[in-house]
Amino acid sequence: MIAFVRLAVFGFIGMTAAYFLLSVYSRSVERERLEREWDDDPVSGDDPAARDAYIEAGLQDYRKSLRRKLIWLVYVIPTVIVLLLVYLNDT
Repeated sequence: MIAFVRLAVFGFIGMTAAYFLLSVYSRSVERERLEREWDDDPVSGDDPAARDAYIEAGLQDYRKSLRRKLIWLVYVIPTVIVLLLVYLNDT
């Protein structure tokens, strides 16, 4: 039982680190995409304030996107696999 608790604690710490790194990376990729999109076809010229507003609006849309929500699978999939293995091992 102690081994399972230890696995759960360290597993949760590992999944949290993976989630954090993956979410930072995904946000960075989205920001780069928005910057590239603006640089290819600026909507209102070379105005830096308009560029920043465009990027922030795009990041607001990203916060509601499916891609961001799928990152939660970092927690779900390993947990389900471990629970399934524990259940199958006991039977």
